[in-house]
Parts: sequence; structure tokens; C-alpha cells
Amino acid sequence: MFVHRLRDEAMAEAQRLKGLCADDITFLRTWASRPLTTGAVSPSGRGLARAMAAGVDPAWSGTIVELGPGTGSVTAALIARGVPAERLVAIEFNPDFAVHLRRRFPGVGIIEGDAYTLGQTLSHHGISDVAAVVSSLPLFTRPPMMRRQLLEQAMDHLPAGRPFIQFSYALVPPVREDARHWSLEVGDWVLLNLPPARVWTYRKL
Repeated sequence: MFVHRLRDEAMAEAQRLKGLCADDITFLRTWASRPLTTGAVSPSGRGLARAMAAGVDPAWSGTIVELGPGTGSVTAALIARGVPAERLVAIEFNPDFAVHLRRRFPGVGIIEGDAYTLGQTLSHHGISDVAAVVSSLPLFTRPPMMRRQLLEQAMDHLPAGRPFIQFSYALVPPVREDARHWSLEVGDWVLLNLPPARVWTYRKL
């Protein structure tokens, strides 16, 4: 029994590593062909993905909206967290990543579109009841006003107290706290991520 358990664990780990390698290959291939539409330097590590997913309560009613899912590291963490695939909608601009995501997560709603027009995209697809927004967008590649406009669009669809979750590699927040509209919390550095990153959580007031 012990030998069989070790064999099963080894096979499971091999499958996991195979999946991670496939994600890296997909990411690098897509980055090489479309470097201007791929903002991260590598897929989010498991620790960072878990830290982002931890801010979402699967018991909340409504749709969990993911922005810029890439190869699906955070998508997988949200599902592992207990979010049903059918309640998860991911908005991905890069068509190659969108194809990859549909194959990897057949139950997730994959929208190929521009997350920076979030309000329009959600309205077009009939999504009004949003429980949380989880973003891996490279916000620092956009002007400060565009970042703020994205956050405002998200807040227009979120109930009070619900989060807009964003990671970044920077020392400063992608969008500043606004005492009239949202609060801001920052998590610890995820040092094992490449490069180290942390999670910024905005909550609608």
C-alpha cells in the first residue's frame, strides 16, 4: 500500500509539473509573438495565485470576474479555492491565451475582449451581479487615469465591501486609495514569485 501511495503521489506530481511546463511554454510562445499585449514576465506562481484567490469567498453569490488571466494560473487557484467554474468569467485580450484557456477550463466563461472597457464588456454579455474582480492586468503599462477608470468601472458593478484584487511588482499601489469610494489593503511580498510581487485589495465603500 505504501509503495502504491508513493507511486500515485509521484505520478500526480509529474502531471502537475507537466501542466506547469505547458503553461510556461504557452506563455513564452505567446509573449514572443505578441510581446506588447503580454505584460507579465512569466505566469503567476502558485503562491501569488493562491494569495489572490484567498480574497474571494466562494459562498458569495454572483459572478467572479477575472481580468487578464493569461495561461490561467489564477483561474486554477480560484477553482481550487472552491469557486464553481460556471460562476467564473475571464476576460482575456490575447486570442492565443483565450484559446488556451477554453481548452484548459471548459466550464469557465472566456471572453476575448478588452478588460479596460470593463463596464461595456459586462453589459454586452449580460453580467450585472458581480461578486468580486480579480485582476492580473499589467496596470503600470497604462496611464494613471486609465487605471483609475478601470477601477471605477469595477466599483460600479461591485456591492459595498466586495474586492477588486490586483497584483503588482511595484512598491507603490497601481491606483491610490480614495477615501470617498474605496479602501486599500496591501499584502505581504510573495518572495517566491518571479519577480516578487504582492496583492493590493481595493474594497468598495
